[in-house]
Amino acid sequence: MGSSPHGEELGPTVIVEQACASGSPMTTARVTTLSVSITRKGLCRISVTIALVGFLTSCGHSDRIRVQGYVEGEFVYVSSQLAGPLQGLNVQRGMQVQAGAPLFELDSTVEKDALDLAKASLTFSEKDFERQQQLSLDPGSASVRDLQLSRSARDQDNQRLASAQWNYTQKFQSAPQAGLVFDTLYRVGEWVDAGHPVVVLLPPSDIEVRAFVPETQIGLIHPGDPAQVYVDGVSEPFKGTLRYIFPQSEYTPPVIYSQESRSKLVFMVEIDFDPETAAKLNPGQPVDVEFSR
Repeated sequence: MGSSPHGEELGPTVIVEQACASGSPMTTARVTTLSVSITRKGLCRISVTIALVGFLTSCGHSDRIRVQGYVEGEFVYVSSQLAGPLQGLNVQRGMQVQAGAPLFELDSTVEKDALDLAKASLTFSEKDFERQQQLSLDPGSASVRDLQLSRSARDQDNQRLASAQWNYTQKFQSAPQAGLVFDTLYRVGEWVDAGHPVVVLLPPSDIEVRAFVPETQIGLIHPGDPAQVYVDGVSEPFKGTLRYIFPQSEYTPPVIYSQESRSKLVFMVEIDFDPETAAKLNPGQPVDVEFSR
């Protein structure tokens, strides 16, 4: 047992209070010695030893912050601006695709006919404009009005061709960026309305982890801090970087922030990963996040 400066024998509670107040944490060896001393007094003191060890643990300060979170994915929905029956689906759920890879095509019969007609019309109007230009070189052969009309017809056919080409290309959709084919929403032969997504992509760059940090610890972390994410069934943690701390707290109504209510506040944070690491995470997956102080 310890002694006070006045020579009095101190009990376990007094020793703990003095250690915490002085800022010098008690070592494991001292706790062990104290436990043996109490045990010799009798088995009835074992509970005192257990409480003492727990109290000493609360006096120490951990150099890590560990919180819970989940994997979040921001999806890319690929659609066509034109309607039509789905003629071909080049991917299936679970595939990895590169940027520019063909995803699906809608029936393009009408758009192909319109495109061919626009090309033929432009060919004719261009030849007519060239003829009017040649005639304008000979005085009296052609009027200025005829030349202007042929030029206007050529320009209009150019615009029709550009519109027909855009309509035709809308029937063939490719991956805007590399990623996982998370889902396909139509089968071949089904009618697809304009603007309705057919393929859902999940790019690795759009996978992140969202975690919730208590208000009492949010001031200890900052954007750019390294983070380790632990997933069930995986021995090694995934390494990421704290990207964003949401400025508003979660899960607490707007009441007067007493000391008790402040301890219930949590702030959502977002952790990013490199594409190779992010591809190994699944949206909705629960995780544990650890920050080093």
